[in-house]
Amino acid sequence: MTSFEPTPDFAAQLDAQDPLREFRNQFYIPLGPNGQESVYMCGNSLGLQPRTARAAAERQFTNWEEMAVEGHFRGDTPWMNFHARLTEATARIVGANPLEVVVMNNLTTNLHLLLISFYRPTISRYKVLMESSAFPSDQYALESQVRLHGLSPDNTIVELAPRPGEHTLRTEDIVAKINELGGSLATVIMGGLNYYTGQVYDMAAITQAGHAVGAKVGFDLAHAAGNIPLHLHDWDVDFACWCTYKYLNSGPGGVAGAFVHERFANQPELLRLAGWWGHDEEERFKMRKGFRPMRGAAGWQLSNSSILTMAVHEAALAVHDAAGGMAALRRKSELLTGYLEFLIKRLELPETQLEVITPTNPAERGCQLSLLVHQNGRELFDHLMDAGIIGDWREPNVIRLAPVPLYNTFQDVQRVGVVLAEWAATQR
Repeated sequence: MTSFEPTPDFAAQLDAQDPLREFRNQFYIPLGPNGQESVYMCGNSLGLQPRTARAAAERQFTNWEEMAVEGHFRGDTPWMNFHARLTEATARIVGANPLEVVVMNNLTTNLHLLLISFYRPTISRYKVLMESSAFPSDQYALESQVRLHGLSPDNTIVELAPRPGEHTLRTEDIVAKINELGGSLATVIMGGLNYYTGQVYDMAAITQAGHAVGAKVGFDLAHAAGNIPLHLHDWDVDFACWCTYKYLNSGPGGVAGAFVHERFANQPELLRLAGWWGHDEEERFKMRKGFRPMRGAAGWQLSNSSILTMAVHEAALAVHDAAGGMAALRRKSELLTGYLEFLIKRLELPETQLEVITPTNPAERGCQLSLLVHQNGRELFDHLMDAGIIGDWREPNVIRLAPVPLYNTFQDVQRVGVVLAEWAATQR
């Protein structure tokens, strides 16, 4: 599709041709103010509930009811190894070998656990590089990790900011900063996709540059996992972590994931914070002193699995797989996002009033577009919400809209275009 039309008939035609159109029916769609289905464009904050989620959790409630503690070892889904049920699907989503991934904890907990291992400052190599507009939780985590080593964040954390007058980072500027820091750089930790602008970073180039100067390289994939194709193993990334409640639709506060490259799989001496679920499972219940980590990412586990949240996550992963995985989702995502971009451009508002700060190159973005509204931004957001269009507002003046390919339609996007046009007509 090389050209778009703004009409309802055109959007309906695209929906009729969409091979993923039936997957919308596998999710609950919230109702808007008029009692009709809303246009939910907020999957970048919280994905919708799969219709299979409740039954998946109820299945484990039944196991708990009928077997109690024996549920760890009996039944069709023994809790003892429940995390392993999620490994293959998780590896496919992030482009990893099964040995390299584990589902556990939540995102910031996993980030802390990984930084313990992969931020090991020395007198000469101690700097950390991150983007200046990183999600606050990542900033707080890094500040505390730096202080843990007796260092000052002000003298240790180097933040990358876009060039004056620009909203996104250029890859050449990231690489140049890595080269400038050189032997003083211990760790690079960036978002794979920036939560605010929606920019996808060139993770392969960043990893290559970081390794060339002897640094470890990791990514927070909260907004990337389930949104864009990832190839963590092939890109040679050292470590990564992500949540599952956004594009993976696993519920508020759902269980998270972690990646550790297989080169570290057989390094039990690698410093980490240990817990008994990361201990060699063949000896775990012998209750002996002396931590011996499991091979691969599983060796970073601390506690036994959160079964209820993992059950929901398993149900959500099954929907993702049934849709054909990231290749199929990405094809629709590029078309959906391109259509939304087309409708926004048709408003013909000056950039001094409304500006899309997400890259125009599809390879540099996922399904999110960030609208920087210089005038009357909150008014526009309220207008969208009143019309049953659920996006999200980020201070001081950004509206994020994310058409998610699993459950959003082209008619959803066309409806957003109509409501935006109504508002734009009042601004002239």
